[in-house]
Amino acid sequence: MPGRIFLERPMDAVIQASGLPGPSSGPGPHVPARVNIAPGTDVLAHDGTNWGMMRWGMIPVGRTNARGRPVMETIVNARSETVFDKSAFQGVGRAVVPADGWYEWTGAARKKTPWSITRKDGGMLFFAAIFDIWQAPGGLRVPQVATVTCAPNADVRDIHHRMGVILNPSDIPVWLGDDTQAAAALMQPMADGLL
Repeated sequence: MPGRIFLERPMDAVIQASGLPGPSSGPGPHVPARVNIAPGTDVLAHDGTNWGMMRWGMIPVGRTNARGRPVMETIVNARSETVFDKSAFQGVGRAVVPADGWYEWTGAARKKTPWSITRKDGGMLFFAAIFDIWQAPGGLRVPQVATVTCAPNADVRDIHHRMGVILNPSDIPVWLGDDTQAAAALMQPMADGLL
């Protein structure tokens, strides 16, 4: 499951690979090459309408769990099995987070081995995500996003027990569309042998 991602391609390459239109006004966000994008920082995302920068990690202010208790932790990844069912995710939209790859670590503490996971063909990855806008004190509006995870495919299984839901470019409009059932059907591990 993506805990750190990297994106080194320029914005025009991201737009071309995604098949989504460019920014609706202006040149769009300036996206410098970044090799270590961590939760709590801004990531490039498309919210179904436009490209923009969003904070990776949803501040769950006002959200409650199934027992009616406040959700206290920042949500970086949302499980595909419950993302459309949990009350904590009611009212969120769907988004896509592009990346060249992500990192995972295996092994014992202080002796961990880092893994860089990319597509074998060198193509981009498009992580399914959910988003909302946090109303911060003082009226500040903070767009925020969490990636959606699923069971791993055979390529990732020995490294981690979860992986991000990776969309094919042709599936992006379905994920961003209005049909929740069609979007839910996309929450599957990427086909084996592609990573």
